[in-house]
Amino acid sequence: MPQLVLGWLLPEGERGALLALVPPRYPRVMAHHVTLKPGVRQDHPLPEATHGRVVGLADDGRGVQALVVEIDGTTRRPDGSTWHITWSLGPGRKPVESNDVIRQHRWKPLESPRDIRLEPAVFGSANR
Repeated sequence: MPQLVLGWLLPEGERGALLALVPPRYPRVMAHHVTLKPGVRQDHPLPEATHGRVVGLADDGRGVQALVVEIDGTTRRPDGSTWHITWSLGPGRKPVESNDVIRQHRWKPLESPRDIRLEPAVFGSANR
């Protein structure tokens, strides 16, 4: 059974606009969600925020690209990592590696940050 994740889904309209703004570098395009907390139950209360701001880009140059997101005025998740959307992946790379790439390679601010809508949700981890 897939693990359930608490967070926000990226609405299709926002996804398309962001894909045009930040072209995926690697062949496997993710652009699916922002994680708040993995391992929750289906009935877990949803987060209150419904908007974010894409403020940065992280890319290790070897197959992991992620967009850094600010939610409620911060890029810092409650667990100490960074809010992000795994953007694109190269062969053999996994979405969860975005956390390490952001931590180890840092991220660069976008020239034009973009406000986005986010849909609070509990969803399956198939795209993680």
